[in-house]
Amino acid sequence: MFKYFIGIDGGGSGTRIVVANQDRKILAEAHGAPSALGQGILESWRAIMEVTHVCLSRISGGPISLNECALGIGISGANNPVWKEEFLKQNPGFGLIVVDSDGFTTLLGAHAGKPGCVIAIGTGIVGVAFLPNGERRTVGGWGFPSGDEAGGSWFGLKAANYAQRVLDGRARGGPFSKDVLKFCGSTAECFVAWLGEAQQFEFAKLAPLVFKHAHKDRRAKKLMAEAIENIILMSKTLDPTRKLPLALCGRIGEAIMPHLPKRFKKHVRKPLHNSAFGALEMIFQKRDLL
Repeated sequence: MFKYFIGIDGGGSGTRIVVANQDRKILAEAHGAPSALGQGILESWRAIMEVTHVCLSRISGGPISLNECALGIGISGANNPVWKEEFLKQNPGFGLIVVDSDGFTTLLGAHAGKPGCVIAIGTGIVGVAFLPNGERRTVGGWGFPSGDEAGGSWFGLKAANYAQRVLDGRARGGPFSKDVLKFCGSTAECFVAWLGEAQQFEFAKLAPLVFKHAHKDRRAKKLMAEAIENIILMSKTLDPTRKLPLALCGRIGEAIMPHLPKRFKKHVRKPLHNSAFGALEMIFQKRDLL
């Protein structure tokens, strides 16, 4: 029914896409701007279509009609039913669309569609389990700014708050706070101006500074410990028996691996594929049911 099958991972830090033919042969891959639903439905579609056009242009000398394409997309914010419904209404012409959370497509990619657990940590964080009986469990994923403990935006919010306290004299500074102030603004006026424009992606850009100073700075080390505590709690909630394979995914997930305690790290496996490939698996599963 469809000539091309597209898998998309739409997150707060970027959009990844993979295109395959009917036989599952990978034809092209690309990366583009963030497309999380929390930044607005129109903005999300704009980012998705930009990277889609780039990818499709690489596999055909002529124009490709969107109704020839089946789109599977795992996107941040899909757990919000209002956002998801509006997103689907704005379909620019794809012949078939299947939408789920980026956490679920990350799981499908990490374990090649088989049962398992993932904790996906990028700008935000969500944990998902897919049980052998077909049941799904989800923890976290509440989003910016009230949730996402251990996600990039959470690290950034905590780092910004600490730097503010240093700037007005409530806390003692050091190399960590100096780096944050250099990024956000070294005066109150500059910092406030930055805060007025900053959204989750901008806060997430501060996360690498926490990792940079986690070995020496007391406050950065405390943030890392709090993040790890939350990751371990999420894993226990998803799979109390620890019988399912567990993967940590995402940019922050990869960065935090060296900081994990050995007793926990031994339960963690390397993901087989990323969320875009998981979204591709999702759309192929849908095709097989039609």
